[in-house]
Amino acid sequence: MTKRKGRKKRKRIINSIIILVIAACLIAFIITNNKYSNAKLLKTEETLIAKQSKLEEGFKVKGYSLETPNIILDPYNNSPLTALVLFETNNEVQVTVTVHGKDRLTTLTNKETKKTKKHYIEVLGLYPDTINKVTLEYAENDAVFRKDLEIKTGKLPDDFVIATNVKADKTKLDESFYFFSPASRGYTSAYDVNGDVRWYLSNNAVWRIKRLANGHLMTSTERLINPPYYMTGLYEIDMLGKIYNEYTILGGYHHDYYEMENGNILVASDDFNNIDGTVEDYIVEIDRNTGKVVKEFDLKDLLNMEDGQSENWTAYDWFHNNAVWYDKATNSITLSGRHQDAVINIDYKSGKLNWIIGNPTNWSKEYQKYFFKPVGNNFEWQWSQHAAMVTPEGYIFILDNGNNKSKDKDKYVAAENSYTRGVMYKIDTKKMTIEQIWQYGKERGSSFYSPYISDVDYLAENHYIVHSGGIVSVNGKPSNQPAGLSTGNIKLKSDTVELLNNKVVYELVLPTNYYRVEKMKIYTENDFSLGNGERLGELKKTDVTKTQFLGLDKAKKIDEEYKSHNVKFTKEEDRLVLTGRFQVKTDVKVILYRNMFSKVYNFRVNKKPYTALCIDVFSEDENENGLVISRYINKTGLYGKYSIYLDINGTLYNTGEVVDF
Repeated sequence: MTKRKGRKKRKRIINSIIILVIAACLIAFIITNNKYSNAKLLKTEETLIAKQSKLEEGFKVKGYSLETPNIILDPYNNSPLTALVLFETNNEVQVTVTVHGKDRLTTLTNKETKKTKKHYIEVLGLYPDTINKVTLEYAENDAVFRKDLEIKTGKLPDDFVIATNVKADKTKLDESFYFFSPASRGYTSAYDVNGDVRWYLSNNAVWRIKRLANGHLMTSTERLINPPYYMTGLYEIDMLGKIYNEYTILGGYHHDYYEMENGNILVASDDFNNIDGTVEDYIVEIDRNTGKVVKEFDLKDLLNMEDGQSENWTAYDWFHNNAVWYDKATNSITLSGRHQDAVINIDYKSGKLNWIIGNPTNWSKEYQKYFFKPVGNNFEWQWSQHAAMVTPEGYIFILDNGNNKSKDKDKYVAAENSYTRGVMYKIDTKKMTIEQIWQYGKERGSSFYSPYISDVDYLAENHYIVHSGGIVSVNGKPSNQPAGLSTGNIKLKSDTVELLNNKVVYELVLPTNYYRVEKMKIYTENDFSLGNGERLGELKKTDVTKTQFLGLDKAKKIDEEYKSHNVKFTKEEDRLVLTGRFQVKTDVKVILYRNMFSKVYNFRVNKKPYTALCIDVFSEDENENGLVISRYINKTGLYGKYSIYLDINGTLYNTGEVVDF
């Protein structure tokens, strides 16, 4: 009997617990739905990939002929100096397109790679604000069919950068364009041998732009992941601006990437969760097919963060990697640490340090064995370098910015006495010797001095590009600071030189700063095709400061004080974005409420004293009313609907908005 009473008692307790749980769920449901009932549900902003899929629905080829083709200017709303010409033919033929330029080297011709009845003809390299003459033709049964078109393009944006000086030995050049990625105002754009603009992207693509093995380009996304310039990842695109793949990378992307032989991408990234709070000291390899990180290299495991400090060294940006280069012959990765004046090489398989190029002053004793001993005449070390690469001959090719030319502050060389150069070193890893075998730029003096960014490119043996992209003058004198950190009467310049057998065959001067340059032909041996792009990879889970139970009853409705901050919440496919203007040191908390529990995210408004603002395209706007910030809460780990609250220095507001993940 006693056992039976015990079982009944336990059953009553269990039933009570079940009733309480159900009641709690009902209360949560009522409270949650009450909060959502009058709230505004944020609409998800379409991704560029989603937008382009809708655009392709209008790419009609049926019913159009060579005589009356369907002409779509800027088909993806991202590449204004391009067009698609669509039409059908009765039989399978190969169509040739010719975009008529001002002369032989600026006239572009391309032929479809295979015969087809449905034609999607890429028209690339149009002139802006011009009625461009374009010719289509094909041969069939010993007859040639031809159609001359006129395609009118729009004006360039008001802030577009026009060349101020061009020198070209056209007997030594071809129809390739010079592709520039911006560091200050400007666009990712291409200029021909006459210095005319022939292509650009209208979105905020930054950092390196380079052709992949499949003929596509790779550039950054337009979305920030962290200030001042860390992007969510990379786009694989074509010249029309169509995105084939978007790679979202856990730690984002900055400065450089390298396509490996297997198609995987080595990326200069960050680990924003590392305990030291450092940046630009992390390399990842992402799988080309999945976007997942398959290999990681943390430079803090290899180097002493305190060693070899340059003038721009800081505790959080101690290495400042600005180059990634894989060398198959040695199965190694070469990186460029601007803030240690060091080019380093690490073994791809083991991740261990192989060698260091740079002045060994102020480096710990344990690292001295990794440095080379200079041999030969006219040797100089590089300083605050960029764009380190390994040439086919095994030489190390570097853009030597030339900052200070010493680690001893008492021996610093002033900007007006400095110079930037491309330099090539020959190294012997057995004898640990280094020899300078080529340089260009020293003879140009301070007029060619770039204290930041810039590039070198290897085109062929004895055929190089040296790009001094960060020339800054302040009050008429050469500056030792990046454009974004300079004050006064500032003038910017980019000077790009192409050398063949030590003679200048091309030079282009632009009145702003550009990060890097690539010389490429605009057409590739790939035909255009329709199809959806893919989004690969994911963003990291955003850290929650704390989780709390209810506690939102004191929230105020939106008032004039709230409105003064210009707060805006935007729902992207994979994150919630907060933008607003706040005074520095303001404590801002975003609170996401769901089912009686709140997730609290702290975003203290700070502006770090950046010492190497490589690009200021995304500079945070600051005035007497505060600093405009953007902060992000990633979708990873969030499910369902959340009411959005905002706490500003202890004052809690109910925004009246809901986000649905």
